[in-house]
Amino acid sequence: MTVPEPEALLALRDASVSFGPVQALRDATLSVYAGDRIAIVGANGSGKTTLLRLLHGVVAHSGSRMVRHAASVQTMVFQRPFLLRLSVWNNLRIALWLAHRHMPKARRRERALQALCRVGMVALRDRPARSLSGGEQQRLALARGWAIRPDILFLDEPTANLDPSAKKEVESLLAGFAAEGMTLVMSTHNLGQAKRLATRVVYMDGGRIDTDLPTAEFFNSGARGRADLFLKGELSWSLDP
Repeated sequence: MTVPEPEALLALRDASVSFGPVQALRDATLSVYAGDRIAIVGANGSGKTTLLRLLHGVVAHSGSRMVRHAASVQTMVFQRPFLLRLSVWNNLRIALWLAHRHMPKARRRERALQALCRVGMVALRDRPARSLSGGEQQRLALARGWAIRPDILFLDEPTANLDPSAKKEVESLLAGFAAEGMTLVMSTHNLGQAKRLATRVVYMDGGRIDTDLPTAEFFNSGARGRADLFLKGELSWSLDP
C-alpha cells in the first residue's frame, strides 16, 4: 500500500523576490511540514534571510505562497530582536495580547509566566528589556516566540554574535522546542548547529535553492556541485567581490 505524502503546512512554488533591480530570490520551491527542523545555509547574500521572510509572508513576491490553516500562527525571531522600551514582563505580555487578544487575561498571564520559567528569566521580569545582555535578549525573544505557541517558528541567525555559553543556552532551548513538536525554520552560518538541530538542510546559492536534503544525507556525501564545494570550504562565505 502506498503511504500518502503528508500535507505541507506551508509551500512555495516558483516564488521570486526583487528589491528594485536586485533579484534576491529566484524561483523558490519549498515545502514545510509539521515537525520539520530546517536549517538554511549558504554564503552571505545568497538569499537566506529573504527566503525566511518570504516563508513568513512579510515580503512582496511573485509566484505562489500557500499556507494551511494549521500553520496560521507564525512568528519570527530576528538576529537582533526588536524589544520595546518596557520591562521583560511587559514585552511578553504585549506580544501575547497581540497574538491572542481573545485569550482570557488570566490565561495570558499564566502563559507569560510559563515562558519566563521556560527560558530561566523569572528573576529578570522587571528589568528593562533593552538593558539585558545579548544572550538574555535572545532568550527573551525566544520566550515571546514560545509563549505565542506558533505553528511555525522562524529564526534568522539565532546565535549570531553570542558568546559560546549563550549559544549553548539558545541551542538547548531550540532543541527543547523541537522536542515539544514545534516546527522550526532557521538560517545559520554554523554548520555544527545545523547538524545538531536540523532534520533538513536547505543550501542557498545566488538567490536560488540549490539543495534540500535530510541533514545526515547533506553532511554525508549527499551534497553535490556547489553545495559540496561549500561544505569543503572551497567557496567563500560571502558573495561580495
